[in-house]
Amino acid sequence: MIRFLALFMCLSVVLAGFAFTVPAVAQEEALPTLPAPIQNLVDEGAQIRYLGKDHGLDSWLTIKNGVEQYFYVLPDQSAFVMGVLFDKEGKLVTVRQVDRLRSQGDTLLDSLAEFPVNERGNKEEAFAFKTPSEQMFADIEGSNWVPLGLSGAPVVYSFIDPQCPHCHDFVNALRKAGVFEQGRLQLRLVPVGFRDETRAQAAFLIATPDPQGRFFRHLDGDKTALPARSEINEQGVQRNMAIMQSWKFDVTPMIIYRDVQGNVKLIRGTPENLDVLLKDVGA
Repeated sequence: MIRFLALFMCLSVVLAGFAFTVPAVAQEEALPTLPAPIQNLVDEGAQIRYLGKDHGLDSWLTIKNGVEQYFYVLPDQSAFVMGVLFDKEGKLVTVRQVDRLRSQGDTLLDSLAEFPVNERGNKEEAFAFKTPSEQMFADIEGSNWVPLGLSGAPVVYSFIDPQCPHCHDFVNALRKAGVFEQGRLQLRLVPVGFRDETRAQAAFLIATPDPQGRFFRHLDGDKTALPARSEINEQGVQRNMAIMQSWKFDVTPMIIYRDVQGNVKLIRGTPENLDVLLKDVGA
């Protein structure tokens, strides 16, 4: 297991600074059919890239919530495997595939990195949706969120529009309080967009491997931090907006969290007293 984790760490280092796109040849030709489980990831907002066909296997990369996965589909489409591919000499085919893709000049993403996977776990089973608030909280846990702050800290969710000034004020107040670097709170942004530009920026925020760095740069006035690129899959943003609309949330930020007693609470707009919120979540 240690050797396997080390391999993935090495792979991430090799891939650092790399950006992705569908190869030019693949764009001109019909792409292979995606197995339904991989298509489901795409429907949920994952970015996807075709890595080509090596050793008879169609190869795919997906990126969702900053986490990359590699899939290899059998020739008869009867099954697929997830992981990295080695040749008979023990050389890592996946790295060669990524290098090949790099040579074609993709500018979508900056690099690959490992970020926390959605921590939904068995909470749905534990609460069994006994109340509408529990159903709502489970829906938000299953949204396309990105983390600010360290894992293991108390969690607060917030629907945000990248250009919403009140969202900026809320996050900047948390930055000023030092909660992120101190590990006191993890804020999970649920990006949405109410204009074409902000939807594209929200989609980029979901896709980038460095959502915290990008969003902080955006807050600090860097106009290049969240580009509005039309080629990015916006289905993840649309899913977030559908969740927001289904619960009749009509402003950003819309803040959702569990207090220290486990009760689900909402704050509509910027909190009037940040210290009260932090105390309520045990931060």
